[in-house]
Amino acid sequence: MKKLMIITSYFPPEIGAASNRIYHLAQGLKEDYDVSVVTPLPNYPTGKIFKDYRGKASYKTEENGIKINRLWLYASVSKNKFLRLFAMLSYSFSLIWFFIWNKIPDKVIVQSPPLLVSFTCVCFLRSKKRKLILNVSDLWPSAGLELGALKENFSYKILKKLEAFNYKKANLILGQSNEILAHVKNITNKPELFLYRNFPEIEIPKLTERKSHNGNIKIVYAGLLGVAQGIHRLCRELDYESIEFHIYGSGAEEEAIKKLISSQNKAPLYFHGKVTRDELHKVLLDYDLTIIPLLNRIYGSVPSKIFEYAKLGLPMLYFGGGEGESIIEENKLGWVAKEGDYGHLNKVLKTITPEHLNADLKTAIQNTAIVQFDFKKQLEALKKVL
Repeated sequence: MKKLMIITSYFPPEIGAASNRIYHLAQGLKEDYDVSVVTPLPNYPTGKIFKDYRGKASYKTEENGIKINRLWLYASVSKNKFLRLFAMLSYSFSLIWFFIWNKIPDKVIVQSPPLLVSFTCVCFLRSKKRKLILNVSDLWPSAGLELGALKENFSYKILKKLEAFNYKKANLILGQSNEILAHVKNITNKPELFLYRNFPEIEIPKLTERKSHNGNIKIVYAGLLGVAQGIHRLCRELDYESIEFHIYGSGAEEEAIKKLISSQNKAPLYFHGKVTRDELHKVLLDYDLTIIPLLNRIYGSVPSKIFEYAKLGLPMLYFGGGEGESIIEENKLGWVAKEGDYGHLNKVLKTITPEHLNADLKTAIQNTAIVQFDFKKQLEALKKVL
């Protein structure tokens, strides 16, 4: 069986879209390839090495038929740019050491961003005999600029050069959105391009009618509580007249959200913390509507929640603009509010009634997802271009 290696900065037991996406990709490819994964010791999103892995320089296991090599890095989520740079460099150095002492297959999929990590892989693994596949999930550093995490200075220009170098040297680029592929095409025509959405491979639940207990719409957000999602501000801006808002997850804004809830005794606002993905899929079935927000519209970004929640039959209110908005509208998955316009968001919410959120709508959404967001069909198409 041919060998294939996936190099990523995120992998379970870490949570989030990136780790889930790579995990399902690895699982899907193992039927045709001897798949191995190279990833750091788990640390995301806390910035601390998970308890079971502390004190280890590396950790090698085989899980569900996939060989996993976990490498040392200096874990940090510090806002200090030098510490962040050192954290990325530490993983890059571990990768170089790994490349020196291990035989690398002829096919390698590299997750990007982080740009520095993907740049390291491209530099050290380029070969006429090897096919380098870049899996681009975000357009960094442009996304960092839009989020306000980066400034258009000398460092930004260096990152842009790294980005262009990576694209030009790859043999195949997988982009999670059409916007990403269009961006790459503006930089170089060299690599082959393939649209690879973040379709999940999950059990399709049987839907039942949910009775509203008090006439209010039960809205849920589940995921990372980071700057990009803007959940803390969302909690402050929502009109709670006919809704209740439930939050699952963890991240940088977690403490601020807890403080806000404790200071607003009358608002139907609830924080449930972090649960496993399997548990989350069960509890989400008890909600009427989910909201998918982005604090700022990020070019190239399409939240993978769209595809996952559609398979659960969960109607969505999308509040982030861009290609994700188009997917919601074209597939009739729910409602859309103008990005960044909280007044319009509350206006849209007032038009949604419990009667709208019935079993027929949920079944229609789920049936659309089964046909349009088919993981196996997409995977088979990918195998043909690998």
